[in-house]
Amino acid sequence: MKFGKSRAARAAGFAVAAVTALALSGCAGGAGGDGGDGGDGENAEPYRVLVLGGISAEGALGNNASTSVQSAEASAAVLNEAGGILGREIEVTVVDDQADPTVAVTLVREAINSDTPPDAILNSGPSTVADATLPIISQAGILSFNIGPTSGSADPAQFPLNFDLSVSAADQIRGVSAYFKEQGYESVGILHGSSSYGELYGKMSDEVFAADGFTIVGNEEYDVAALDMTPQLEKLKAEDPDVLMLDAYGAPLGYVLQGMEKLAWDVPIAGNTSVAATGLVSTEPPSGVLGTDQVKNLVMQVYNSTVHQDDATLVNEAVDAMLELGPIKATLILAYNYDALRLIKAAAEHLDSADDAAAIAKAIEDPKVTDVADTAILGHYVFSSTSHAPDAGAEEFAMVVPSPVIDGQYHPQN
Repeated sequence: MKFGKSRAARAAGFAVAAVTALALSGCAGGAGGDGGDGGDGENAEPYRVLVLGGISAEGALGNNASTSVQSAEASAAVLNEAGGILGREIEVTVVDDQADPTVAVTLVREAINSDTPPDAILNSGPSTVADATLPIISQAGILSFNIGPTSGSADPAQFPLNFDLSVSAADQIRGVSAYFKEQGYESVGILHGSSSYGELYGKMSDEVFAADGFTIVGNEEYDVAALDMTPQLEKLKAEDPDVLMLDAYGAPLGYVLQGMEKLAWDVPIAGNTSVAATGLVSTEPPSGVLGTDQVKNLVMQVYNSTVHQDDATLVNEAVDAMLELGPIKATLILAYNYDALRLIKAAAEHLDSADDAAAIAKAIEDPKVTDVADTAILGHYVFSSTSHAPDAGAEEFAMVVPSPVIDGQYHPQN
């Protein structure tokens, strides 16, 4: 496999926001042809995949995009070793959209209008990029997968060829609700941020927990630009909930934990996946709070794949393939694109063809296809003709205590 040279070329391309073609040849043989209609078999055109990612973005956004892109590269390499998609080599091309919707639109249009347009496009987020590019991708009749959901991205009536890979807030909260029942909690206090996702999370928490029989003693919103969340915490503490449900990402999480310590509030805290994705809780002092009293009551929701397990064969294979390309900079919750290529492969094998994007999309709606897709980041995706968002059950999630993150996974201490 041509990992070394391809990755070096990609790094240079990212620096100038250029397009870098990554021909992950594996063992499937070289790609031939001159940009024709594709077809399947040993001498067929490669199956071309365009991956958007804000690699040059600063901080967590860049690390998240890097992990998303890396997962697509790794998946292509593994599948190419096994013959690609119906004998067609998977060729990944990465473009650095800088997490900028305007840049992303330009790059997508250039790819679509090129002599070798992509067969599929994978978006690494954020949702603003999906908002800007999905109408163009849809109009071009190209299959797409998205990890930055928008209000309409999972609606087949609007985007019949797009699939959201991120699990909905409602499904995540149902997973937390099942954990709360196991713990015997009866009352819940909710604290969430003022971001669009935080507001959605707060709303859905109210609905799901109430429907599941919990008493909601308070639902407080904090300004994500604030430096002190003590007033909201004081209101919730006065209501004495059995557990605090917390949505927080980045710096706000630190301020919430400081507020809890200031109030000496000793209550179980359940953090959502945003909390789990914040490096503060997996880093020891002085730059983090791992091992301190601030996180002694904290558990966090993650996917099963985000917690290291020696016997998780598919996940460990994914991690090993990603490490062949370099360090994994974010948790595996950003590695959905590893699964996207496996969904395409399963659909193509079901149809015995990878040429028709609409047929591939229809096949991915079929549980007989997703059941055999051997996905790793989520164990099972369920799509339908009315929803292209994964329907994830509580079994997809785990609750983990703060612990070190190694190679994209939490490693709880025994």
